[in-house]
Amino acid sequence: MTKKNISSTKRNKPVKTQKRETVSSESVQVEPEVHSLEENKIQNAKTENHKKVDAEEPMKNDVDKIEKKSPKMESVEEVDAEESQTEVFTTPRRSVAFIGSECYPFVKTGGLGDVMYALPKALIKQNCDIKVILPYYKCIPKKYREKMVYKGSFQMDLCADGRSFYVGIMEYVWEGVVYDFIDNEDFFSNGNPYTNLVDDIPKYCYFAKAALAALNYMDWIPDIIHCHDWQAALVPVYLRTKFEDTRLACAKTILTIHNLRFQGIYNIPTIRYWSGLPDYVFNKDALKVGYEDANMLKGGLTYSNIITTVSNTYAGEIQSEYYGETLDAHLRYHSGKLRGIVNGIDYDIWNSITDDRLYANYDTANVLDKKKENKRNLQKELGLDQDEHKFVIGLISRLTDQKGLDLVNSIMTQIMDEHTQVVVLGSGDRKYEDSFRYYENTYKGSVCSNIMYDETRAHKIYAGADALLVPSRFEPCGLTQLIAMHYGTIPIVRETGGLKDTVEPYNMYTNTGNGFTFDRYESGLLLDAINRAKSLYFLSRWCWDEMVQRDMDKNLSWDNSAKQYKNLYLDLT
Repeated sequence: MTKKNISSTKRNKPVKTQKRETVSSESVQVEPEVHSLEENKIQNAKTENHKKVDAEEPMKNDVDKIEKKSPKMESVEEVDAEESQTEVFTTPRRSVAFIGSECYPFVKTGGLGDVMYALPKALIKQNCDIKVILPYYKCIPKKYREKMVYKGSFQMDLCADGRSFYVGIMEYVWEGVVYDFIDNEDFFSNGNPYTNLVDDIPKYCYFAKAALAALNYMDWIPDIIHCHDWQAALVPVYLRTKFEDTRLACAKTILTIHNLRFQGIYNIPTIRYWSGLPDYVFNKDALKVGYEDANMLKGGLTYSNIITTVSNTYAGEIQSEYYGETLDAHLRYHSGKLRGIVNGIDYDIWNSITDDRLYANYDTANVLDKKKENKRNLQKELGLDQDEHKFVIGLISRLTDQKGLDLVNSIMTQIMDEHTQVVVLGSGDRKYEDSFRYYENTYKGSVCSNIMYDETRAHKIYAGADALLVPSRFEPCGLTQLIAMHYGTIPIVRETGGLKDTVEPYNMYTNTGNGFTFDRYESGLLLDAINRAKSLYFLSRWCWDEMVQRDMDKNLSWDNSAKQYKNLYLDLT
């Protein structure tokens, strides 16, 4: 590569105070206060700590590294932990700025928050420098806000009439990732990240531009700017217009679609005013939709270098009219830069061996016994009949039409029998909340409806259920089926999006596969899939048990996804 990598590994000595500048955001070049975070991280990774051993102890092999501390010591043994610290990277280093509206554990409303947390962590292991840029919401827990460090501030021109706004930068470093928060009381003082489009459109016009201005201010020029969903979709547009004469212009942009249904659509005059973007971007090939509206996501799709979705099947589906949410033609036009990469799960959070929220921890060696223990305790806690021979179906979901709850609702009475129990966890549309309350009252001891979301209870259901139901109308990726498999719970899913990419249908003739699936969005096919699962569970338990262990052995971590993203970054740069 001829491009020079530029990262936050600055050699300048940090200063104690910052100058407050009132300048146009496109020309901000003030020297920031930057700690040598990546430098320390690299230095720590290179530090070798050798264990002393007795002179009589034999060496494990002839190629172990030996460091002679004194004439009396003959050999030094390397441990596994050291090998992981001195990992030799096989791909060139790249700097990446992640820009998105939420990130666990600071603020999370859905799967985007999980991705913004787990993917940067995984990319560090792939030899990447990472900054994550987020809004400084007031709902961020105090324990995190208290540990943030002020990095500087400036005024930024935003609106079409020249109106400017304050941009503050608060920094937090955690697990090797640098998080920079954009602070502004006018936009982020509300308790929730998302309120309504009237407030959200100005908020995320500001955030998209402020994120780029902050990078400029800190003089941190990434190789890749990776944006997520419509809230950050104007970043590629700003980069190719307002920031085209800055050093940031050399960065390549990727826009990831997590859910195409949400696009940031509002009337053109409002978005033109709050974004300050030139008139020529409001045409039918970029932001304009219909006669008088602008679509922020559509603009980002047009101006980004690469578009990704969170599964390969979903990348194909959204190019069709049924799944395309009116952008199918636009996506077909840009199909040459459209990719699909399946998400993973964070094994630091979702790990049946170490999960302290479970009744009993387990691995593939003892899963068959320990899942029974988890099931009995789950039944006891939820007031269900305690019987380890019951077939327990879990449903952890937002209670909306998208998640296929209308199908579940129509066959619930056919699912229930003396051998079956159902545990529901989630909230959403009133009609579904009331329906599941009715079923709990009707099938006492066999149905438990938890109309809420409780993280601890979710972990217990994943470990205690036999099967997990995910009959979505559409599902860009889905994490619940991945977590279920990692915990030895068999998924029953519809073949759409990431569900199709991650769940291989069980084949009774070859005894292969890791779940049960159905294709068309029909309640009868869902009932058939559930009955096939129950038949295998009760009539061929050894086949079921093998599938449980097979699912737990499957690598569902972020490692594979991170490698694919790293290869994409290298291809772009």
